[in-house]
Amino acid sequence: MVTINENYLKLKSSYLFSEVAKRVESFRTAHPDRDIIRLGIGDATRALPAVCVEAFHKATDEMANDATFHGYGDEQGYGFLKEKVAQWDYRARGADISADEIFISDGAKCDTGNFQELFSAAAKIAIPDPVYPVYIDSNVMAGRTGAFENGRYPGIYYLDSTAKNSFVPELPSERVDVIYLCFPNNPTGATITKQQLGRWVDWAHANKALILYDAAYVAFIRDDSLPQSIYEISGARDVAVEFRSYSKTAGFTGTRCAYTVVPKTCVAYDSSGRPQSLHAMWNRRHTTKFNGVCYMVQRAAEAIYTPEGQRQIRNINDSYLDNARHIVSTLSELGYDCVGGKDSPYIWLDAGMDSWKFFDLLLDKAGVVCTPGAGFGRCGEGFVRISAFNRRDNVERALDRIRGALRRA
Repeated sequence: MVTINENYLKLKSSYLFSEVAKRVESFRTAHPDRDIIRLGIGDATRALPAVCVEAFHKATDEMANDATFHGYGDEQGYGFLKEKVAQWDYRARGADISADEIFISDGAKCDTGNFQELFSAAAKIAIPDPVYPVYIDSNVMAGRTGAFENGRYPGIYYLDSTAKNSFVPELPSERVDVIYLCFPNNPTGATITKQQLGRWVDWAHANKALILYDAAYVAFIRDDSLPQSIYEISGARDVAVEFRSYSKTAGFTGTRCAYTVVPKTCVAYDSSGRPQSLHAMWNRRHTTKFNGVCYMVQRAAEAIYTPEGQRQIRNINDSYLDNARHIVSTLSELGYDCVGGKDSPYIWLDAGMDSWKFFDLLLDKAGVVCTPGAGFGRCGEGFVRISAFNRRDNVERALDRIRGALRRA
C-alpha cells in the first residue's frame, strides 16, 4: 500500500490565512449586505508600474513572432535580469554579488520553503516567533520537529521577538545550524540596524551556521542607515543566503517573480565536516525541480531597473507607506501601542486581548479584516497585524469604522 509522509500530520489543522478566509466567508454569508475592507493579507492593490506593463506588452509581441520567439530559458533566469539585479540591488550599495550568484524564481515564499531541502534532517533550525508560517511549516514537513504542542513544535529553537527586545531577537544561547531572519519583518514591521545584523553574521561565522535572510520588504525602507541587504555586512557572503521578491517591490503578487542570492563562497558541511558549496547544491535543486520564470515576466521585472522604473515603484510604495503612517496615527490616538508602519507596510498592534477575539471584534463591529498575531506564533498572542496594502479611500473608511468599533469596545 502507498504510505504517506506522516510529518504532514504534525501540521496545525489550519493554515493561518485559510482560517482567516474561512471566518471572513462565514461573516459574509451571515451578513450579505455588509461591506468588508481587507487590511489583513499583504496583497498589493495598486496596478503594475507603467514601465512594467509596457515591457510586458513588448515581450508578448516578441513571443508572437517566429523570429523573436523565446522557448525554454535558463532555469536560473535570463542574464539581462540577473545582471540588472546584481548592479542595482547589490553592487550599487557596495555588496559584492555577481549575476551568476542570482537565481530567478516565481516567489520568495517558494524559495524560503524549498531551501531547507538542502539540509540534513538533523539540522537544528532557529526561527523567530512571531514568524511568517512557511519557515516553520516547511521544516515540519521535512521531519525536523515533533508534534505541535503548547503553541510550538519541539525541535525548533524559537527566537522570541517581543516588545522587550523591540522585536529583534537575541542571539541563540545554544548551538543551531540554520537561522531564519526577516527584515523589515513580516509580521511585526520591525527593522534591524547594521550593527545588530553584524552581530548575527559574526555569530554565524563563529558557529559555522547559516543565515537565511528574507528581505522581501526592502523596497519600503526609507531610513538610509538601515541595511537593505545582509551582504552590506562584512563577511555575510560566506554565511548567508538572501531572498527577495518583486511581489511587494513592484506589485507582482499576481505576476510572480522573485530571486534568491546564493554566493559561491557560502558553504554548509557534510557528515565528515567537509565544506560543500551551497551554490552548487541550490543550482542542482533549482534546475532539477524548476523550469524558470516566463520571458515576459522577467522583461517586466527588468523594467524597474531604470530611473523611471525606480521612480514609479517608489511612488507606489510611498502610497502604501502613507497608508501605514495614517493607520499608526489613528491607532495611537485611540491609545494603542504599535510597531512598524515606518519602513514597512505592516503595523503590529498590541490589541490588549486575545488576538482572535480582537480579529472577530473588528470584523463584526467594523467589517474590517486584520490578521491575528497568534497565527504567527506564541509570541504573537495579544497582537494583530494590520496591512497597509489597500487604496487610500478604503483605508480612510476602515479607520472611520475602527474608531467607532474600538471606542464602543
